[in-house]
Amino acid sequence: MPYEHVPVLLEPALSALDVKPDGIYVDGTFGRGGHSRAILDRLGTHGRLYALDCDPQAVACARELESVERRFTLTRARFSTLGERCTEWGIAGKVDGVLLDIGVSSPQLDDPARGFSFEHDGPLDMRMDFENGMSAAELVNSSPRNILKQIFRDYGEENFAGKVASAIVRERERKPFTRTGELAALIERTIPGRNVGKHKATRCFQALRIAVNGELEELQMALKSAVEVLAPDGVLAVISFHSLEDRLVKRFMQEQSAGERVPAALPLTFEQTESLRLNSATLGAVAAPVKADEAELTANPRARSATLRSARRLARSLTS
Repeated sequence: MPYEHVPVLLEPALSALDVKPDGIYVDGTFGRGGHSRAILDRLGTHGRLYALDCDPQAVACARELESVERRFTLTRARFSTLGERCTEWGIAGKVDGVLLDIGVSSPQLDDPARGFSFEHDGPLDMRMDFENGMSAAELVNSSPRNILKQIFRDYGEENFAGKVASAIVRERERKPFTRTGELAALIERTIPGRNVGKHKATRCFQALRIAVNGELEELQMALKSAVEVLAPDGVLAVISFHSLEDRLVKRFMQEQSAGERVPAALPLTFEQTESLRLNSATLGAVAAPVKADEAELTANPRARSATLRSARRLARSLTS
């Protein structure tokens, strides 16, 4: 592959997964296989690694590994279908660890043809699976102003969401957007002030990518499925790259470790209430979040925004 990919938080992720030589693991976001290869290095002859990815280029990379590694199996699919795929593989409820490395990879960012980055002019695409679905250009050129404003506000936390949306609607009447450079230039002209720290288009491009790929909805489904396929004491480890993802992961893990809220009006003692609440919990204590250390940041500055969160499935029977 022509674009280098350096897996982020590699050692912390492996440490969180606590890879057992004969364990069963799932890499829900294969990418270019950095995490997968490291997991395979720790597996013994009876260990198994399964992986998912919907990006055709990532799948091509995985097929090369699959052809020489009998302990590895890949299915081309979105990670939101993790539960279905584990059922097909016959490993639901038996998985010792699930790793999700969320977001766009370095090869995707660095390839202008993918249209993810405002730093490289290319087709305005942004699809993880560039063979299916609506592109960013189609979204930008067809969405009403209020929808664009909502996307930039909710997914990009952009303070000038309405201003950018209005500018896009005016400009596309003259000429539809087809290139990342055109859109980035418009955003830069529209948002007041200077580029300080990061490009003015950063938040809007993030928002469009999330909307095009349905990333938050995908993540919600994947998290739920991941917990369901884990064996007792299995580990869920998630690497996220922006605050929206990280808040979603944090909230999910906290809720799953706390269990269901029991209505205060029920005629139950405190001990009975706590027992009901804890018996409905699926995850144990959530580990403290992990960020890249200085050595990793020096080698890979893109790791700066990465956060790893992990938790173990409670070590009781799934049917109890």
